[in-house]
Amino acid sequence: MKLPPAACLFDLDGLLLDTEPLHGRGWWEAAAHFGTQLSEAQLMQLKGRRRLDCAAQVDAWLAQPVGADALLAVQQPIVRALLPDAAPMPAAQELVAHCHNRGIPMALVTSSSSEAVAFKAAPHPWLELIQERVYGDDPELNAGKPDPAPFRLAAHRLGLNPSNCWALEDSQAGSQSALGAGCQVWLVSPKGSDQPDLNTNPCAINSLAVVWKLLT
Repeated sequence: MKLPPAACLFDLDGLLLDTEPLHGRGWWEAAAHFGTQLSEAQLMQLKGRRRLDCAAQVDAWLAQPVGADALLAVQQPIVRALLPDAAPMPAAQELVAHCHNRGIPMALVTSSSSEAVAFKAAPHPWLELIQERVYGDDPELNAGKPDPAPFRLAAHRLGLNPSNCWALEDSQAGSQSALGAGCQVWLVSPKGSDQPDLNTNPCAINSLAVVWKLLT
């Protein structure tokens, strides 16, 4: 049975903001620009990972690799044009507000850089309630997701044991990272259950509304 959380550690892309399809479109169009069509399975492998890690992976998939810089020069303008229109994920605002009102500590644990988060979060002032942040380019971060380092660092900064924290994720890379850190993991997936098995880790659910209801 999952214990009440000492803190909630939130991913950002695909978990709080509906940005993953936009990033995926950017990678697909960048790869197509260089003559390679990426599959849905390949795009899924990029979810939750840092930008440079994604660029290196996409470059390896190209029929003729061009380098990460060339890929990003195509991908980034596409994504930045789309991101301001990204909507909050269902129940994201309500869950963050509830944690804030209940005094449950929160941290943002994202593979995005600090600059990218500032850009994506600008239309969403409710995200300012999450004051502790671990970014993909955090100077104290030794490795990104799926390595456990991001969630370990977030728990450390909150002064908590990761095993007492709930990690909320939408990607396999993020879920693997949180599990490796020892967190109690909620994996939000369209195939998840609205009546989760609380004895499993990760616990698959279909919406953040499930967690919100459990905390109210």
